[in-house]
Amino acid sequence: MPLPPPGPDTRVLVTGASSGIGAAVARALARRGHATLLVARREDALADLAAELRELSGRDATVHAADLGTDAGLDAVRGLLDSPDVVGLVNAAGFGVTGRVAELADDAEQRAALDGLVRLNVLALHDLTVAAVGALVRRRRPGAILNVSSITAFQPLPGAASYAASKAFVQSFSEAVHAELSGSGVTLTTVSPGLTRTGFADAAGTDAFDRVPDLLVGEAADVAEAGVEAMARGDRSVTPGLVNQLTALGGRFAPRTLLLPALDAGMRLVEG
Repeated sequence: MPLPPPGPDTRVLVTGASSGIGAAVARALARRGHATLLVARREDALADLAAELRELSGRDATVHAADLGTDAGLDAVRGLLDSPDVVGLVNAAGFGVTGRVAELADDAEQRAALDGLVRLNVLALHDLTVAAVGALVRRRRPGAILNVSSITAFQPLPGAASYAASKAFVQSFSEAVHAELSGSGVTLTTVSPGLTRTGFADAAGTDAFDRVPDLLVGEAADVAEAGVEAMARGDRSVTPGLVNQLTALGGRFAPRTLLLPALDAGMRLVEG
């Protein structure tokens, strides 16, 4: 398997591990017996999760508080990937911003949020993925990377333009590197969930979850299980849930002249 089996000398590093999909992935790994190295800004939340994971896995769970939106935080986590016991990386750190670009452009706080989104969702993920690929390939041993994408990666999304574009980068970059790594013993997998119950909506400033049927909103634990299983198999990509798979398919192949007005109208309904 591309992700080596758990052992006393292996760990998987998980970013964005303090909540949401990142925490759920850490739990899914621990249930499989993996030791984990947890990264996020909130050290107290990481410490609580680490205690839970030690009971689940019977192995160590260590904590490293870092802000991946800063050069210092990113440098420190990049250095962790050089440790020979790190055999896997999960890039789950990220956030969204909703709103029309023309409405956000003159708000300094919102402009800063958009810049931070690109720095975390794109630049930090790219930097850590490149570092992990280099470290794992140099060791000539199996290893695996899981990048958290989104079904928004498969089409532009008015009302969340920067977020969808950031996930389009994640998807395209990750799939290309997956192909480049063929035969190396190292794999790169993306998991592309739809709407998922996490703290994402509050952070993004949207009440979209309150405006859509429960059937269309997934659970972080289900996304994590699908992602970790795909990571263990070395799959290129996984989109959990039939509705999400159909949405992604439509996003890939529907004519933009029809798709974009429909998405724009739908997002305006959500925005109220």
